[in-house]
Amino acid sequence: MRDYLTQFAEPFGYLDFARFGPVSEPVRRVLVREADRLHRRGWAALERLDAEAVAAARTAGELLGCAPHEIAFVSSTSHGLFAAAHAFTRTPEGADGTVLVARTDFPGAIYPWLRAAEHGGLAVRQLDGPLTVDSVRAHLDDRVRAVAVCAVDAATGFRAPLAGIKELIGPDRVLVVDAVQALGAVDFDADAADVLASGGQKWLRAGWGAAVLMVRDRVAGRLGPGLGGWSGVLDPVEAPAHPCPPRPGAVAHTLTNPDGPAVAALGAALALVRDTGAGRIEARIGEVLGELLAAARGAGAETDGGPDGPAPGDGGDSGAGAGSGIGRLRLPGADPEAVHRALTSAGLATTLRNGWIRLSPHASTRPEAAEPLAETLGRLRREVRAA
Repeated sequence: MRDYLTQFAEPFGYLDFARFGPVSEPVRRVLVREADRLHRRGWAALERLDAEAVAAARTAGELLGCAPHEIAFVSSTSHGLFAAAHAFTRTPEGADGTVLVARTDFPGAIYPWLRAAEHGGLAVRQLDGPLTVDSVRAHLDDRVRAVAVCAVDAATGFRAPLAGIKELIGPDRVLVVDAVQALGAVDFDADAADVLASGGQKWLRAGWGAAVLMVRDRVAGRLGPGLGGWSGVLDPVEAPAHPCPPRPGAVAHTLTNPDGPAVAALGAALALVRDTGAGRIEARIGEVLGELLAAARGAGAETDGGPDGPAPGDGGDSGAGAGSGIGRLRLPGADPEAVHRALTSAGLATTLRNGWIRLSPHASTRPEAAEPLAETLGRLRREVRAA
């Protein structure tokens, strides 16, 4: 873990990795190196980027428990989810069926399905979130062909019971997972996901431009090419006629070639997680977040989420694990916007959402960040009482 922690240099008090994670040193080196190659070389640079993409797919497969050909690279989490939403083919009976989503999930996980529905895709049934085994069971019928869920809720940090949901819906329905708030931060049930999308700009600390799209072989036969473009078909340039047959594997769902340097950077970030161990990273994040939330409570704030936070709507049998790397706080009687401004002035980067201050530190966050958090909240609490 010590070697891992030396790879980062974000500002003290940066507690906003659920929004963006400042990139690691290996990622910085890759981006500089690939930019230099593109500047100085020709085809050799492109050949090297192709090799980097192959290595990145292998690393992603090791982390997610799948074969390299079940991995493709797209531009973002949203890109991957749009590809998934448009990939559902019509049934022999002609009925498109239904997908279950949580209306409280991050909009990036909802809009792909809404837009696909407008173009003849699956009908969208929005449930009160978060999705649990119990809530999915209550809405499971013969029309449901897919369940789409965020592995970790961006607002509350709730970790979805992916294994329990997949066991409930069975092999004939597809579980689509938005993993951008999980991959690189928590050791989650990736095996349960049939389709998964995750960008690298948050907990993976790989920057923008590339995302993992995993499509497992076990569901490939039930998905059409959807948004698949020329990069997803066989022999597109030499073909006598179009459309060409889809390429095997997840690449069938790609629009075009990915951003090569961004993929190489994502590969470096994935390798850093693989070599360190997702469980070790999760444990360290949990320790730091736990100290921050404890300091906030000591200063009079209400807190929610965190590594040991409750699972909202759990019902006791949803199979949800512990929390995640996201927690939140609010100060009774204080204006949330004023609290957010005060924390920012104290050098603490956080996100204000729905009246709560979201805290999302990383393993590299210094525990001493709890001190200015407690001091600022304590001062505001005293001001509220004096008013």
